[in-house]
Amino acid sequence: MNQYRQKSRGAKIAVISILTVGGFFMILPFIWMVLSSLKTDAEILKIPPTIWPETFTLDNFTKLFTEMDFAIYLKNTLIIVFFSFFGLFLNAMAGYGFAKFKFKGKNKLFYLVLATMMIPGQVTMIPVYLLLNAAGLTNTMTGIVLPGLVGAFGIFLFRQFMSTISDDLLEAARLDGASEFYIFWRIVIPISRPVLAVQGILTFIAGWNSFLWPLIIANDEKFYTLSVGLQLLKGQYGSNYALQMAGATFMVIPIILIFMTFQKYILKGFNVSGMK
Repeated sequence: MNQYRQKSRGAKIAVISILTVGGFFMILPFIWMVLSSLKTDAEILKIPPTIWPETFTLDNFTKLFTEMDFAIYLKNTLIIVFFSFFGLFLNAMAGYGFAKFKFKGKNKLFYLVLATMMIPGQVTMIPVYLLLNAAGLTNTMTGIVLPGLVGAFGIFLFRQFMSTISDDLLEAARLDGASEFYIFWRIVIPISRPVLAVQGILTFIAGWNSFLWPLIIANDEKFYTLSVGLQLLKGQYGSNYALQMAGATFMVIPIILIFMTFQKYILKGFNVSGMK
């Protein structure tokens, strides 16, 4: 028995060691990017290269806002993220409707929503662009935000989770005189925190990294997002690697912070049922 435990312990140590080494090599490019953003461009080109900056500087981040329009790009990106979170609750409402209400053609309509997931987004871009152009919404922030408010995947995710919520709980709330909106906001939403966290992270990443659609719908640089600005940075300052590293770091850090903040809810989402 002791020999078996020793072998099992040795195997665990070997696996942990391999995963630690692999994790280090996976995170090394990210560490290099962050530290390089704090270097001067001359130090980045220095041979042999140095990982730790000789002199820490924030000039590269300052140049993003002084020499380029990153303040405008940041504002546009935050607007898109804000309305994406508003669309998150629209998806939650639709998912709740499909999960807990009975109406004629509900299943057929839900299958129709699911069918849209099989259509690549690139296929619908031209029809959506033509519709927005006919409505006079091209080259506007409304035209950038509107198509991304709701999505089939979000509706499906909320519907599947909310289907597990006890009908008796909702009926008890109705008997107590609670309105449907009160039930949704004060009962269903708190129970759905795990799936809200998962979908919230996906929504934030999609809004923060929005690139192709703003590039297509907007002709004016004042409507560009951070991703589009990062591409412009690469074209205008292709030889300034420190500035490019600063732009990439500025894009990545918020996503990592959001994920680290809500990861506990993601793990809980695999274990928590709708009824608590």
